[in-house]
Amino acid sequence: MKDEPGAKNLMTQLDSVFIRKEPFGLVLILSPWNYPLNLSLGPLVGALAAGNCVVLKPSEISKSTMKVLAKVLPRYLDQSCFAVVLGGPEETGRLLEHEFDYIFFTGSPRVGKIVMAAAAKHLTPVTLELGGKNPCYVDDNCDPQTVANRVAFFRCFNAGQTCVAPDYVLCSPQMQAQLVPALQSAITRFYGNDPQRSPDLGRIISQKHFQRLRGLLSCGRVVIGGQSDESDLYIAPTVLVDVKETEPVMQEEIFGPILPIVNVRSLDQAIDFINRREKPLALYAFSNSSQAVKQMLDRTSSGSFAGNQGFTFLTLTSLPFGGVGQSGMGRYHGKFSFDTFSHHRACLLSHPGLEMLNNIRYPPYSDFEQRLITWALGSHSCTLL
Repeated sequence: MKDEPGAKNLMTQLDSVFIRKEPFGLVLILSPWNYPLNLSLGPLVGALAAGNCVVLKPSEISKSTMKVLAKVLPRYLDQSCFAVVLGGPEETGRLLEHEFDYIFFTGSPRVGKIVMAAAAKHLTPVTLELGGKNPCYVDDNCDPQTVANRVAFFRCFNAGQTCVAPDYVLCSPQMQAQLVPALQSAITRFYGNDPQRSPDLGRIISQKHFQRLRGLLSCGRVVIGGQSDESDLYIAPTVLVDVKETEPVMQEEIFGPILPIVNVRSLDQAIDFINRREKPLALYAFSNSSQAVKQMLDRTSSGSFAGNQGFTFLTLTSLPFGGVGQSGMGRYHGKFSFDTFSHHRACLLSHPGLEMLNNIRYPPYSDFEQRLITWALGSHSCTLL
């Protein structure tokens, strides 16, 4: 939180130059249901650490966690600096009518647009952590079982209800033929022959999301899983092949344990496929060739990127987390959270005297004075102060 010294040019050598981190003021945090503790407390800690007061609105879909947050947080935090607001979309809409100094939202792009439009009425800055279709490219030279283990784990983690989960696989038909049995082997190893009985596989959050996911099971052709149980909100770990780009499973974020496979002939075609679509929140590339991974990194854009791994980058507070384009704006985690919720104020303190040293800045300018000012300002020679 200390003032951060700034570099000087020759014109400002006798001045004090620094960046001061100030709180914005009153922050609104709108958190989602899929990780209702992590995605509420993470931004809350950053906002409070930066000196702000916070209104926290947890998702009403994860209603039990919402009630626990409202009950427990006041036991440990000074209630003069935060409040937890309970309710649904109506209460969220009423909150957005008020003027805040900063808004932090995690959720869907559809709701993100509503939040941003409300913020624009007051010129309120926003961080939007949104979702998207996260591609996962698998090269022909990979070991199928290694890839399957990692992809199946990260796709089914939290029953697939993770914004950075691999949302679809791009690979050749030859790799698909090897990858499908490897995925079946990995799913059986992780969750047994009857995944519904596994204590390690979660359930879908609500009837609404269950019905949406069950509708996606009709896309393409099911080669693994496909079972569902409405009474248990259970969707089996599922792999789809022969999927068309125009089908719903390739048009919306899945947010469930369903993995479509789309065939491409080459790395170049995979990159073209990804670049035709909106920029994703995360992008994954599996290859034994470091050059192939580097090409995927260099020729695409995404919020985060992982080569031969899943979303383990989320465990590192040394890395910023956030989207780009349709997948969001802004970043947080670790010190990046403090920076997000801080106004970085540029400050220069000058001596009240020593006016003779300032005379060179004032017109009229001789050729010598112009050259001297240009030299003293260094790279900022276009500015005359």
